[in-house]
Amino acid sequence: MKPTIRDVARCANVSISTVSRVMNAPETVVEEKRRRVLDAIEKLKYQPNAFARGLIYKKSGTLGLMIPDIENPYYAGLIRGMQDAAVDLNHSLMICNTDRDKARLISYIESFYEKQVDGIIFASDALHPEYYEEMKRYRIPIVLASTNAPEYEIPSVDIDDEQAAYDAARYLTELGHTCIGMISFPPGDTISGKPRQDGFKRAMVDKGLTDCVDCVEYAKHRFADAHKAAGRLFAAYPQLTAVFAASDEFAMGTISYLRDQGRTVPEDVSVIGFDNIRMADMFLPKLTTVAQPVYEIGVRAVHKLHKLITAGTVDVLREKLPHHLMIRESTKQR
Repeated sequence: MKPTIRDVARCANVSISTVSRVMNAPETVVEEKRRRVLDAIEKLKYQPNAFARGLIYKKSGTLGLMIPDIENPYYAGLIRGMQDAAVDLNHSLMICNTDRDKARLISYIESFYEKQVDGIIFASDALHPEYYEEMKRYRIPIVLASTNAPEYEIPSVDIDDEQAAYDAARYLTELGHTCIGMISFPPGDTISGKPRQDGFKRAMVDKGLTDCVDCVEYAKHRFADAHKAAGRLFAAYPQLTAVFAASDEFAMGTISYLRDQGRTVPEDVSVIGFDNIRMADMFLPKLTTVAQPVYEIGVRAVHKLHKLITAGTVDVLREKLPHHLMIRESTKQR
């Protein structure tokens, strides 16, 4: 029979309310009583055992994960990698969807602190100063996944977004396209917005296609936003024969718009995406895209956080994993 809080109180010779306060607000209980309760919890293996150990050893075995949009298919691979790594390292994962809402995100940090998470993985969003200050205030170890914050000494795992975007845009020029546009994230809205646009612009300048540098429209984060952005892009630049989309979802929205206009991909317009989500190989036409090692980013982020928690430091502060182009059906020679 599992021990109860009453058993703990009896063993420690204190009231039930004192046991409760030790578990929820230990600073309100005098040291001598607090120690008796903790000893009783350990002796009786009071359930949950992990919590009892957490009280004593200041470790819960739980990692907090904050992602901006759980509906985005990109995060399926990222979370899978994190989950597999967490299981291997005897951690559990607590996932919170922020919706890029500052108040909600800050409340999650407070909740993580109250639940005694051992560390936080902050994924695929800009680390605003107020987020950093809040995490610093609670002294919770942090690792960034699929994002970075060079202004802070925080471990991160991602790819070189600017170079990956450059490679994608350059590939379109190598196919013979000279009128190329881009569907981008807003530059200040996400961590990947500016570097991917910078990579696109650099590729255009290197090839002497300076007229293409401004052929950019912006979408927020969804398929429908990209569909509308593609409409604006082709209304302004009807001569485009190729589009670089800053995500696979944006590429799909662009292709959908072109179909609605009676145009075919890649016969009329080539489209290249970014991420290589699972649907990229199921969509018609199958997407040419930048393949990120999404699963591996998730795995490496958890390993890095584990090392930070257990050793207080990491071997590589800012880890960049390789990307590559996945050539499929949505692009062709001009």
